[in-house]
Amino acid sequence: MDHAISHFHEGEPTRFERISEFIGTELAYIVELERTRVKIGGSDELSPIALRVTTIFLLEDGDWKVLHRHADPITTPRSIDSIIQ
Repeated sequence: MDHAISHFHEGEPTRFERISEFIGTELAYIVELERTRVKIGGSDELSPIALRVTTIFLLEDGDWKVLHRHADPITTPRSIDSIIQ
């Protein structure tokens, strides 16, 4: 997380779009599109970015805690041919 965060600074969230969610007795997840504006690298200008994010939560001692979070910039559907190398 520290490495990923080091590339972005002075950002602001603009919108969170919930795609899917599930809440069980001890496990839950959400899939969202996170839209933000951030300064990337050494830039002084805010740039819009969108990430597809999956977050998994675990209920521990009565509190929901983040067990796993994955984010990537793929926010639109892709054909199977686009991933074949």
